Amino acid sequence: MKSNMLKPIIASVAIIAASFACQSGNTSETNTETVTAEATRSGNIEVIQFHSEHRCMTCNKIEHNTQETLKNQSDVPFRLVNVDDPANEEFAEAFEATGTALFLHDIETGAKKNLTEFAFMKAKDEDAFMAELGNHIAEFKGQ
Repeated sequence: MKSNMLKPIIASVAIIAASFACQSGNTSETNTETVTAEATRSGNIEVIQFHSEHRCMTCNKIEHNTQETLKNQSDVPFRLVNVDDPANEEFAEAFEATGTALFLHDIETGAKKNLTEFAFMKAKDEDAFMAELGNHIAEFKGQ
């Protein structure tokens, strides 16, 4: 009986530990910014996933789910950025990304929406991830 009670606790600790390991010291805020519709009506929206050189299963799943979502969003490009590559250092710093992170970005206005917390929470549920990411994109576009 005691081991049955420990299983959920151990699973929760493992999920939290994996999340921290994947973020590789990412100290940026994970709160989602509120972006006005006016700031994002340009139609120049992209989805950016930052990652470190060594990626965990959850990080790979975030990439897979994002790409699957964007198959229905042909006007929204996907950008995968390795934060460990010196060529990407300045770009990653602009987003305060030091490990795995997911952002919506308006190329024209510079507006950003941090979806990192959402991505980690929904990564294992592809259907929920795709539906919610689609909603975030539509909201960010101002639709």
